[in-house]
Amino acid sequence: MPNPAPPTIETHDLTYTFPDRSNGVSHISLSLPPRSRTLLIGANGAGKTTLLRLLAGKRLAPRGTIALAGVDPFTSGLEGVTYLGLEWVLNAIVRTDIGVDELLRSVGGDAYPERRDELVSVLDIDTAWRMHAVSDGERRRVQLAMGLIRPWTVLLLDEITVDLDVWSRSQFLGFLRRETEARECTIVYATHILDNLAGWPTHLVHMHLGTVKEWGPAGEMLKRLDEEEEEGGQVLGEKGNSRLGELVLRWLRDDLQDRGPRSQHKRGPEGWSYLQHGIGGYGFEPKGPPS
Repeated sequence: MPNPAPPTIETHDLTYTFPDRSNGVSHISLSLPPRSRTLLIGANGAGKTTLLRLLAGKRLAPRGTIALAGVDPFTSGLEGVTYLGLEWVLNAIVRTDIGVDELLRSVGGDAYPERRDELVSVLDIDTAWRMHAVSDGERRRVQLAMGLIRPWTVLLLDEITVDLDVWSRSQFLGFLRRETEARECTIVYATHILDNLAGWPTHLVHMHLGTVKEWGPAGEMLKRLDEEEEEGGQVLGEKGNSRLGELVLRWLRDDLQDRGPRSQHKRGPEGWSYLQHGIGGYGFEPKGPPS
């Protein structure tokens, strides 16, 4: 049996328009390597959710514009692609009187006992929980465990940690890092929460009004930020933020200035964010006291 193709993510001039003719994403070309951990950055409405759903094969993209491990995710399907978004926790079924053990068993928990037990520990899940009697944050932990028990090759995460506390988010991100370091798998993660992410992404994708303004290795982008600030003799953003936080603040500030009023752009709906604080909905915790 031939070895599976490496889990690359490729888009070639990807454009998607909603049925009402509003813009989704426009002319996106990306090439993300295996074992990469990519952060999708952009203000609310930038097109992050639309891009993730297209990558997951949940929407039909023009032929030849998307390939995951060399395969079109919509027309051919690709075993091992996992998409986790906000909708699940709102599903009435997961609010019924059903046990966590039963749910984990239904998605292969008994077939992958070591992964199941690790995820239960990482996400601090009580397997005695009944789903009708837990909080949204606890439901989110169960969703993550259910989605990740079976080994995946491409993982697409859309604002999936908004309900987790800081410690659980840190543990979860550590789990994802270990996955990409231990086996052939690739992650794209859209988030508005930047705490615990310093040093986590290998790549950054900066989206604005349905387009990709810039993308590449995270280290190169952060190095460029340092060089620009050294030349300008100033530091943008709040003191004490991570360098990633400084870069995102700069991007979002410039995006909002370029965009102007939302009403002047016909942009289709792409989802929503539970976080509304900070510039463009972003929030992060300072890495230390102001100097």
